Parts: sequence; structure tokens; C-alpha cells
Amino acid sequence: MPQFTSFVVFAEMRTGSNFLEANLNALEGVSCLGEAFNPHFIGYPNKDSCLGLGQAERDRDPGLLLERVREAPGLNGFRFFHDHDARALELVLADRACAKIILTRNPAESYVSWKIAQATGQWKLTDVRRRREETVAFDAVEFEAHLSTLQAFQIRLLNALQVSGQTAFYLDYEDLQDVAVMNGLAAYLGVEGRLETLDQNLKVQNPAALAEKVGNFAQMEEGLARLDRFNLTRTPNFEPRRGPQVPSFVAGGGLLFMPVKGGPEADVTQWLAQLNGGALEEGFHQKSLRQWKRSRPGHRSFAVLRHPVVRAHAVFCDKILSTGPGAFLEIRKVLRQRFKLAIPEVVDPGYAPRHHRAGFLAFLDFLKVNLAGQSGLRVDPHWATQAAVLEGMAQFALPDQLVREDEMEVALPALARSAGTSGPVPPLLCDGAPDLPYGLAVIYDDEVEARVADLYQRDYMLFGFGPWQGER
Repeated sequence: MPQFTSFVVFAEMRTGSNFLEANLNALEGVSCLGEAFNPHFIGYPNKDSCLGLGQAERDRDPGLLLERVREAPGLNGFRFFHDHDARALELVLADRACAKIILTRNPAESYVSWKIAQATGQWKLTDVRRRREETVAFDAVEFEAHLSTLQAFQIRLLNALQVSGQTAFYLDYEDLQDVAVMNGLAAYLGVEGRLETLDQNLKVQNPAALAEKVGNFAQMEEGLARLDRFNLTRTPNFEPRRGPQVPSFVAGGGLLFMPVKGGPEADVTQWLAQLNGGALEEGFHQKSLRQWKRSRPGHRSFAVLRHPVVRAHAVFCDKILSTGPGAFLEIRKVLRQRFKLAIPEVVDPGYAPRHHRAGFLAFLDFLKVNLAGQSGLRVDPHWATQAAVLEGMAQFALPDQLVREDEMEVALPALARSAGTSGPVPPLLCDGAPDLPYGLAVIYDDEVEARVADLYQRDYMLFGFGPWQGER
């Protein structure tokens, strides 16, 4: 039984996909049906059907065309670009019997080729005597957008193949000129046909070097040099991916609070209860939360961001230093014994600010190891990066407003009014009590700030946090 019942060529404009299609169609028993899921046409421009299915029928249900591709005689497939029907993409990626071919090209080459095709109106060349030449201008902003789009699509394909345990046949633009590689592709597809020569009809349109095709080539070189091609400025992230945490969400009236652990959860929940006469809705799962959202047009959802220094210190005091209700006693024990955390078994009057500072700095040392996935202990949501927590929420839904803790006394009442609260809005009464046994201001200095900023680089960068501005 054949391994594949269909195939897809993932490509983009100006990557050589027309030439690849021509050579696939030259294989006995293989048919490539053009851009079957292009939103503007079906298969090819000026065609009104593909395998007997009209464009309107395809648009209603892309699965109908995929079924016809699988059932047609021989091995059939199509070309698919990043802006084609996303519904079809999901179906294709999930189909293990659909062979995946991924065609790429140097992004600078494809960008310049695209610019020339736009300028000349010539998208294919079969007769070199009719070749149109044009020198184009490089636009750095436009190119970066082009590159970002290509990379995002390739990452999506790669991740989908990884999580489903599939692989693809990868081709570069230059590979298309190698008949042995084309025959290797035929072997991958499981067809018996082989090529003796490559298609002779389509011609390379712009064979000259980039310097001859780009009018401002010096600016192009400068623009490309500024690109961080190897992502050197990326902040490494080894945190585990988090789930949406829907059961922790709290609703009252038309407001949905999506807590970021380690933040002012109690203060906000108490305010939300006061806003709604003590009534809160909790214990959501995804189905019940969807029902809640549908039944409340105009609802608003929010999360509260806390400064990383304040958050780390609060978690240290409440979950690690404390032995009271809600403290992480087992983790506390491991931190004292294995990581030599400088905190006493019981906090007593002899526990001075200098001891507190030393213990907090040791906790930050543990967090550095823990967030890098090197500790063997869980990365708890209370000290995970706030970015990772929000990324987890995004698997279900993002909050439509992020509120900073130091702004929530103004922002949350305004949000309540925007959600349709008609009665009086109570003030947000934060108790303002410092962390126990010592507030952050007692031990905060430039070293503490630098250590936390190093730990939570992603949060500082993504959310624009600067040094903590509390009283020292």
C-alpha cells in the first residue's frame, strides 16, 4: 500500500515553485494541481474549478477538495503559500498520508525577484527573447516584513511536523536544477517514475547577480548587515510552556480577572467581589468560560502585571520564607538543604535585615538555575516569567487589557465602567502592607535590581519595566 495518498508543496512566490510543479507533472502518475487553496482563484488564474469542484464549494468546505485530491487517480497534490486557506493548512498538516515538500529560497533573492516581477508584470518566462529587465530599489522595512512572514510560516510548519512526529522533503531553489535530487523526491513520494532531464520550458528570469538587479545595492548591503540573522540578541528561554490556567480565572459582572500568580491576586479578587455585592464566579473550565463570554456581550478581561523585583520578593516572603498556610514547605526544605538557602528553620526576632537580604539573594540564585531548567524542581507559576504565564493564557484567550499594579487603582474602576457597571464602583483598596518580616524597601539596592533584571530579562524587555521606583 502506498505510504502517501497526496502531497503538498509548501513554498512562496518567487521560490521556483512553478518549475518544481512542472517537473513533478513530468513524473508518470503524478499531478500537481497548482495553488488549489489560493483565496483568489482555484488552482490557476482564470480557472473556475479543480477536479470538478468549484471555487465557491471549496470556500465553503476546503475538506471537499482535499478529499478529491486524495481520491483522484495517481498521486495528486498542490502548492500552498503562507496566505492560502488556513483551514486547509490545518487539515493537511494533520494528514500523515499527505507528503510534505518544503521549498525555500534565499529570502534576499526571492524579495528582489518579487520586486522585479511586480515592476515588469512578468511572472513566468518561457521565451528568453521576451524577457523584461528592470532594476529595482531595496526597501529595508519592506524586506524585514517579507523575511518575518517567511520565517513565521516556516516555524509553524516545523513545529507542526515536530509535535506530530512527521518529516518533510526539503528543497532549496538551487536543488531544482539537479535531476538526481528530483528523482530523490520521486523516491520519497513512492512513485516509480523518474526524470531523465528537467523541464525545458520555464526559464530562469533574472540570472544576474543581486548587485546588477538592485539600484541601491550599497544600501541593501547596509540594511542586511543590520539584521540580526543569527538572533544574537535573543534572550534564551528554557521555561516549560504553560497552560491557560483557566480554573484560576475569576469573574464578577462583566469583568473577568485572569491572575498572574505572584501578583496582587487577593487585592483584585476582593475588589471584584465588592464590585458585585460579594458574588464571584470561579472554577471555570474552557467550555464554561466560553459560555460565560458568549452570554455577556461587552465583557472585559484583564490581568495585572507586577514589577519583577516586587513580585520576586513577595513570593520569597509568602511562599519560601513563611511556614504558614499556602507556603511551599517541601520546596522550602529542598532549598535549605540542597541549595543552602540562607533562611532559618523558623523566623524569629534574631532574623535581621542583613539575614533577609542574604536569603533573598540566595533565592534569586536558585531562580536563575530553576528558570534555566537546571534545578530539578518545578518552575512554579508564582515565579515563572509573566511573559510565559501570558503566553500560556494565549492558548485559550489573551486578556484584552494588561494593567500595571501601580496603575490599577485608576485603571480597574475605569475598566469596570467600560464593561457596563451601572452602580457605584468601589475604590481599589490595596492594604499597602509591606512583605513580612521586612518590606522590599529595607533591602533594595542596585545589586538586588541588577540580579532580578538579569533573571527576568524577558519581562523587562517585553513590558518595558525599569528599575523599581519604590522607597528605598
